[in-house]
Amino acid sequence: MKITRRALALGGTGLAVGASLSRPALAQNEPIRIGWLAALTGPSSAPAVGFNRGVLFAAEALNAAGGVKGRRIEIITRDTQGDPTKAVNATQEMISQLRVNAIWGPTNSGESLAVTAIMARAKMPNIHPCVVDTLIDPRRYPNAFRISPSNTQWDDAVRNYCMQRINAKKVAVIGDTTGYGVSAANASVAGFQRAGAEVVYKANIDATQPDMTPDMLRARNAGAEAIVIWSVTTGMIARMLNTRATMNWDVPFVGHPSLSSGEIGSLIERPQNWEKVYAIGYRSCSRDAAGNLPPRTAELVQRLSGKVNLQDTLLWWVACAIDAVNLVARAVDATGSTANEAIIGNWNATREYPGFYGTYTWSPTEHNGYPTDEVVMSAANTARDGAFALAPGY
Repeated sequence: MKITRRALALGGTGLAVGASLSRPALAQNEPIRIGWLAALTGPSSAPAVGFNRGVLFAAEALNAAGGVKGRRIEIITRDTQGDPTKAVNATQEMISQLRVNAIWGPTNSGESLAVTAIMARAKMPNIHPCVVDTLIDPRRYPNAFRISPSNTQWDDAVRNYCMQRINAKKVAVIGDTTGYGVSAANASVAGFQRAGAEVVYKANIDATQPDMTPDMLRARNAGAEAIVIWSVTTGMIARMLNTRATMNWDVPFVGHPSLSSGEIGSLIERPQNWEKVYAIGYRSCSRDAAGNLPPRTAELVQRLSGKVNLQDTLLWWVACAIDAVNLVARAVDATGSTANEAIIGNWNATREYPGFYGTYTWSPTEHNGYPTDEVVMSAANTARDGAFALAPGY
């Protein structure tokens, strides 16, 4: 059965097929097993909770349409709790025991740093949304494909917004103590310094630290004109926003998409504490001046209505996960195979695949597939159905 646009949960049209790929017969009753490495609990769980809703929606939509050539999609989930050791154990289980056909995730870069080489040795097809630049290297990791921007793309968007839109030339850069938080903060500092800005304060804060006052005071005393945040931990972010309000300091917060997570709304002490907060966003999930989403995104939101809760998560997390599952299904449908080399070969031939979250292009020498011009900044407290208004200045 050929997968249609509708059957692929409104995935992109067109199937890129490598001409040299063989098409072995598929076992008619064997499911297509997608491993899902998800930090569903723990302090860094907000993204994975949203991603998980997209994973389940996409799999259910595909299976309701008859699956892929009659084969059902089976999602095999392991909760890594944001712990790299648990991610390693789950990855090894998926490869050696569960024999999955592809792995989606992890969703946190600290975990991905621990498992990327393991998947490469097993030649396991892997799609992930992690932004650390070194996680993508077609020579070292020919099996790994990024479905989100790289940290360089995120960093450029944040730095450009600080320096060009809100005219902040002195910044404080704050990350958490995870592998991602440390590497992202370091890269951000280097980028600001290269651009001629002054990083007046830098810190990596333990996500469980209860009192943010000392760090916020140091940033203010150093003359910070913007607080740049690199963390997925919404509890830590909310405590910083509450502290800013207590200090009567109106410094803008700019940075990681988690600044706009719905969880923050339930953790801040007053709604006003969430003002002047600008998070990385995407044109696909942004509302125009009239309050309208792009047509394809609006169609997706309509189909998600009543099935997926978008009130406490981000639309791009859901849309990205839908795209990931669809890209695995598309590769199997196009090649007639679940062999590692067939799926990887199909992804290498992907050209401007129109997903819901982004338009992806990969090649054998480039596994960063997200277009830079689709990365924008959002007003963090403007969520409606998980989408946002563009930040001031666009």
